[in-house]
Amino acid sequence: MTDTAMPAAWSETPALQPIVSTRRVRFLEDEQLDQLQEATLHVLETVGVRFPNQRSLEILADGGCHVDMATQIVKFPRDVVRRAMATVPRTYTLAARNPAFDLHLAEGTSYYTLDGCGVAAIDPDTGQERASRKSDLEAQARVADWLPGIGFVWPTISAQDYGRTSQLHEIDAVYNNSVKHFQAMVMGDEAARFAVEMATVVAGSAEELRRRPVLSNLVCSVAPLAQDHAGLDSALVMAEAGIPVGFLSMPTLGTTAPSTSAGAFVVGDAECISGIVLLQLAFPGAPTFHSIMKAYADPRTGTYVGYSLNSGTARYAPVEIAHHWGVPSLAACFGTDSPAPGTWLAASDVALDPLLGGLSGAELVTGLGLDRTYTLLTPEGIFLDYELYERARYSLMALDISDETLALDVIANVGPGGHYLAEQHTRTWMKTALRRGLEHDLVNNKYRDPIQVAREKAAWVRANHHPEPLEPAKAAELTRILEAARGVLG
Repeated sequence: MTDTAMPAAWSETPALQPIVSTRRVRFLEDEQLDQLQEATLHVLETVGVRFPNQRSLEILADGGCHVDMATQIVKFPRDVVRRAMATVPRTYTLAARNPAFDLHLAEGTSYYTLDGCGVAAIDPDTGQERASRKSDLEAQARVADWLPGIGFVWPTISAQDYGRTSQLHEIDAVYNNSVKHFQAMVMGDEAARFAVEMATVVAGSAEELRRRPVLSNLVCSVAPLAQDHAGLDSALVMAEAGIPVGFLSMPTLGTTAPSTSAGAFVVGDAECISGIVLLQLAFPGAPTFHSIMKAYADPRTGTYVGYSLNSGTARYAPVEIAHHWGVPSLAACFGTDSPAPGTWLAASDVALDPLLGGLSGAELVTGLGLDRTYTLLTPEGIFLDYELYERARYSLMALDISDETLALDVIANVGPGGHYLAEQHTRTWMKTALRRGLEHDLVNNKYRDPIQVAREKAAWVRANHHPEPLEPAKAAELTRILEAARGVLG
């Protein structure tokens, strides 16, 4: 590895570098957003959503919804939906273990994260594929901590070596290996209570956790038009503690959703809004967010497909749908269908994603680092995806126009036919004028294989980046909670 490929001084976590853009791409017109929202209200009021959860049914009934206890289908009068949605906070802060890395959600600043819940990993030492482990997430959390464009951490892969307590061990892995905010995917009442206890330890107290939530949680609905029993349990437990909870719908065209984008958006939106209404009826003002990640069924085989030629609209129109409701959005990004990183497919699938994510105005965006349709972690994957992120960030960065950058005095001094190389202005600015990526790493004036460079960077971070450790007493308390959870959950 060359010195320029990985400066050894980069051992501390650099300041966050989110995508900040004043530019917008509109995927939907206001009239279309009104039509989609009206369609969602119609579905919620006349078709309903199944809530297989007794506590949720009671909350919704008390809140004015029409609840059929036998079928567990809830129908939402539009005035109930409107009143509930009016209490959703448009902006709030996702706190980090180190306050310097807090995420202040605001449209126009997009914080990216890793992909989530992969089940397989390429072992960095043997190069062989195996089931993912907690140690894989610990290493990946350090990588996420080190990369300034990663604003918060997802459980990139599952801690399959810890069975039913895996989601809690994923929290432990990240808190011990990153100072950034962690967004978990905890399901179930008991697991959620242990997760809240762990977050309370890290925050310092229940009051401090409510003031500065160092944990958020993502709950998936069950398409079409159903919620998940365990997901509802965890959502209510977390929201009661002040932890932000988002609802994610994943409609698949042709199988769990209509074969049209508009129809799929309505199904997905109805699932998300029904969950958000539940939280607002239970805990008005609870911080939440909205996410629709649409996919496709191959009409010949029924195979799940993540990408299509219209993936741009499919992935980023939901940001506008969320904002039309007045809710922060989590946008889908990356997660190629390619079976391996570094291929033409792996790059072309996701090439436009980070740019469109920034142009959409999404507050949160997932997720770098997995191949084979969100299932496989490789040592180099996140660094290859990160190159595309950096291209988007620089493309959307505001141009610095000032007396210094206009350089009129330098232009006058050099004059026609002159040369700028000897100017002090050149010596000052040339250092940052050329932005090289890992695909431009040179040895003997020849480009190296970017896949190999990415692997070397990953190895360097695993060996050298050691984030600010969790206080020993807090780390020990997390271990105690994990032992208690093992006794309860198995």
